[in-house]
Amino acid sequence: MEMKYAHHFHAYQPGDIVYVKDGKGDRPIEYEERKSPVAIRIRGEEVRGENWTQAMLYSYEHIADTLSRMKGISIDIEPFTFLMLFNYHKSTFEDAVELLRRFDAVPTTPFHPIVPHLDEFEQRILARVSFDFYAPLISDKPVIGYWLPEAVITRRTAEIIESSTDKKLVFLLDERQLLYDFPQAKHSCNRYGNSFIFGREWGISDAFAFNTLDVPGLVSATLSHRDDHKENLGVPYLIFTASDLESLLGNPAQLDRFTAWMEGLEANSVERVSAMEFVGRKLSGEYRRLDGECSFEMKVKDYSAWSDYFDLSTDGKTSDSRWLGYRRADGKVFAREVNGRKISQLWKVAFTRLFEELNRTVRFGVLKGLEDLGVGPSNAEEFLIRYARIFFRDYYDHFDMETSPDYALEPANGEGDALKLGRVYYLMLLANHSCPRFWENLDTRVAFGNVSVMAKALIELMEYFDGNELRSLFVGACLKLLNFEGLYHLWNLGAMPSLEGWETDERAWLDALSPEVPNSAYNVVTRAALYVGKRDLKGELRSLIEPYNLSWAVADTGHIPGEVHGHWEKGEWCEHRL
Repeated sequence: MEMKYAHHFHAYQPGDIVYVKDGKGDRPIEYEERKSPVAIRIRGEEVRGENWTQAMLYSYEHIADTLSRMKGISIDIEPFTFLMLFNYHKSTFEDAVELLRRFDAVPTTPFHPIVPHLDEFEQRILARVSFDFYAPLISDKPVIGYWLPEAVITRRTAEIIESSTDKKLVFLLDERQLLYDFPQAKHSCNRYGNSFIFGREWGISDAFAFNTLDVPGLVSATLSHRDDHKENLGVPYLIFTASDLESLLGNPAQLDRFTAWMEGLEANSVERVSAMEFVGRKLSGEYRRLDGECSFEMKVKDYSAWSDYFDLSTDGKTSDSRWLGYRRADGKVFAREVNGRKISQLWKVAFTRLFEELNRTVRFGVLKGLEDLGVGPSNAEEFLIRYARIFFRDYYDHFDMETSPDYALEPANGEGDALKLGRVYYLMLLANHSCPRFWENLDTRVAFGNVSVMAKALIELMEYFDGNELRSLFVGACLKLLNFEGLYHLWNLGAMPSLEGWETDERAWLDALSPEVPNSAYNVVTRAALYVGKRDLKGELRSLIEPYNLSWAVADTGHIPGEVHGHWEKGEWCEHRL
């Protein structure tokens, strides 16, 4: 059979940071983690962790054991997730490295932001770092994949990534992002700019991830894509699926279910190759091509994603509305239902705009600080790229790559104070995880983590610029975190159009911000900023938090709806045990 099959696994955990400890920037950050014990069951065994992140990463041992017997698999592991795996479970980290060496390791953007929502400066930094981080795993690969967080892409973002490597790239997306101009392009080798592109079959992918088809059903659904025209011509074509790595943990039988699915395809003579291997064989001539194949230019919808609210689509394609809080097609704010309660997503509008402002503020402070040290723009950019070797030092040391402060500081004229600025910049990047805006409720452990880390970055800039007139800029930014509720009037959010007519009312805004824990009356953004501020703000800066009740500055949050299948010791909310 000419049908080929590939599956990609995307691995990402945002961590359970509640507080970043002080540091000088010359070593990786240290932080305090949430203590909210939870367990999940895999093949009848209970895997426990002090928090959700630890439980997930401990479970990777079972995943590595299963995938080691596979082929035709590609995997990306987000760099900070990889670093946490190194720290939690060294032997599983080593198994994961071997898996990535055996399969197709796919670079992905560090810190899992929605990349096109970032300034192009951050996009360039993160693209360069992603290839540097994955260099030990892709050095012998002429064709490599690239995974953008949530697969959110624009042509400009793709160009920035392409310019950061000399290898041939295959962007791994969802079929609902692609704009087919001719039917023969389906399941074929298609170009996208200077790269190539594949869109996953989302129906089959979701059927596996959400357990809506049994194994015979999955095999049958895959085989239903048989292309008789290409079969008769002897032209290989690829059925591509993808899912989060954690989809293997959705229930105790998922790992065995995936194995049986793969064996079922093999029994039907379907060869398994990765999407990158498929493209490589087409380019080399090993696989026969259709006329013009690998030259077909595939169009992709800008700002589309692999996991948007598809029911809100107006054109049969996805967008990034899930992370914006409003429908990109008409600008209307919408609501989503959680546990029988409809929640306006207006909070995402404010969260997105606020973090865009805070990113700019931190970048300005860092670049101004570097300029004061005599570091020009191009050298500043190079320094911030090299600082990854310090931030992810344990990972790079594993591969015997250069991680000394001298290496990082070379573009910064050896100025040691630049390390403090590099640390602040990377804290800002770490605070841009996409996951707070993925979920419908604001009060989550991931929203708390983003805000906590961003607050730390701003406070460190206040300290760095002590006595400088710029300090007021960072104070003002911190005040916006503390007064998140007040942004509704400051930014006139009530004037935005809404889908049903009520989602931008002040009552809807306040309801969306309402805390889900019994021991604080503050929304999670204010709560997280206060949690950091009560420990770090000293002297006259202490006045920033004097109007607040610091007994309400707790790290407890609501639960994430997608994590309620875990066996939490505290079921009512996501606690933080001191």
